[in-house]
Amino acid sequence: MKATINWLADPAISFTLIILVFFLVFPITDRLEKISKRLKIDLLWTNTGGLIALGVLVLFFVWGLTDENFRLIVTKPDNVPIVGLIFLVGFFTWLSMKQARENDNRMGQGGQPLEASDKSKVLVWPDLIYIEFICLILATVLLFAWSIFVKAPLEEPANPTLSPNPSKAPWYFLGLQEMLVYYDPWLAGIVLPTLIMVGLVAIPYMDTGDRGTGFYSYSGRKRAISTFMFGFLVLWTFLIIVGTFLRGPNWNFFGPFEVWDANKRVVLNNVNLSEYVYVFLLETGLPRGWLIREIWGILLVVGYFAVLPGLLAKTVFRNLYERWGTVRYSTFIVLLLMGMALPIKMYMRWLFNLKYIVSIPEFFLNI
Repeated sequence: MKATINWLADPAISFTLIILVFFLVFPITDRLEKISKRLKIDLLWTNTGGLIALGVLVLFFVWGLTDENFRLIVTKPDNVPIVGLIFLVGFFTWLSMKQARENDNRMGQGGQPLEASDKSKVLVWPDLIYIEFICLILATVLLFAWSIFVKAPLEEPANPTLSPNPSKAPWYFLGLQEMLVYYDPWLAGIVLPTLIMVGLVAIPYMDTGDRGTGFYSYSGRKRAISTFMFGFLVLWTFLIIVGTFLRGPNWNFFGPFEVWDANKRVVLNNVNLSEYVYVFLLETGLPRGWLIREIWGILLVVGYFAVLPGLLAKTVFRNLYERWGTVRYSTFIVLLLMGMALPIKMYMRWLFNLKYIVSIPEFFLNI
């Protein structure tokens, strides 16, 4: 059982399963929504479904704590907040989707959303202030208890001759550290995170329809919600979890029940696209000129950002292009393609050991 879980935890497998399940849990099209209902996945957003999901997650952690390797990772003071993050993100996602599905069902039967039926007013004083004050007291008690029972993750003074292995960033930067495996720092640390965040913020301004606004609803804004949740849950939260629990010594992948062996050696012959073309396919040496050497990667990148948006506007996103117009569609598709560049590069690294699509060290440019 543990060996199977370790195998499933491999990022290429776990990431693929997460994507397949994600678009059934958060269907982005009417067809996927019909499949989701046929498979009864929408029952997850009921009280019974939520309790079952919570029970499975709790049982997994309780059972996992019986394993020494799992216990060492999960109970490490640095990692305890990430365990809480998993439960809190899961709970609030479930709560919001539950309310959205309830409203969708009510409106589907000709009724009004729950928010429209509640005419009562809640005053800031004293109602809201009392609630915030009670939450402040509970949070303070929690922090005191945390500081008493969980040791602070303090280490000895920094030693320039001895680096920790693995050396990890704070948890909120672990997603960026994981991106550094697949992209150069200027892309992984600046360009991609900025564009992903800007894209998530820009969704409401591009999808300006008033359907499903002012109350919890999924069916009215399924494309916007599904896109946002993919960016937040898959491209950010998942990378934090991977960096916290599955990255061990030498930044190798380890299953949750696997020993963190610093002597583990993984054979990775990372090669560039130009090497695939000239060395492996054409069986020649690499050209000296950077333009001829990297022309195939340059054409691929240009085609991805210049040709693909037009093809999508004529096929998959045809209705969206006609409804939004050139400017809004162009902004949306560029941000979408930048966001999708991350999982595409991740798969290319996992499956083909591809390091760079374009590698021009003469100008310190690697993509």
